[in-house]
Amino acid sequence: MDKQFQTIHELMEQFGRSGEVHWIGVRPDRRVGLTSVDSVEAIAEFGLEGDHYQKKGGNRQVTLIQYEHLNTVGSYLDKSTIDPGQTRRNIVTRGINLLALKDKKFLVGEVMLEYSGECHPCSRMEENLGTGGYNAMRGHGGITAKVLLGGRISVGDQVKPILEK
Repeated sequence: MDKQFQTIHELMEQFGRSGEVHWIGVRPDRRVGLTSVDSVEAIAEFGLEGDHYQKKGGNRQVTLIQYEHLNTVGSYLDKSTIDPGQTRRNIVTRGINLLALKDKKFLVGEVMLEYSGECHPCSRMEENLGTGGYNAMRGHGGITAKVLLGGRISVGDQVKPILEK
């Protein structure tokens, strides 16, 4: 028999589908642009190989943003979309609401990540996106995550939550 009513907790454990990795970028040093790559090695407790945010125990080991939000941000700036590298995020996903991963562990390909916070825009958004870039990114900056189990992340990999039993 189907339940007529579900608790908020039960609703928060339901996802319509998995997402996928659309784009990957790493930045070897501060204040340099991201280099687009087809795949990257995620190192447990450190971050992404070749990315300057790679740091033991840090909360910002990986940054993720939704492809759908690139279109939204672009529309606020009278652009059809924006280049993923301009957002300074490592991974662009499609088809999954990243904020729904709050307080969850999730898989990106074979890599296990854990949500560690929202990724708010910085002043570089004005420089990268133009006037109004900072405000356009507000509420659309994505999330940060820690690497719990390392491995390879590739464009096309699934993004899916690890659901409680």
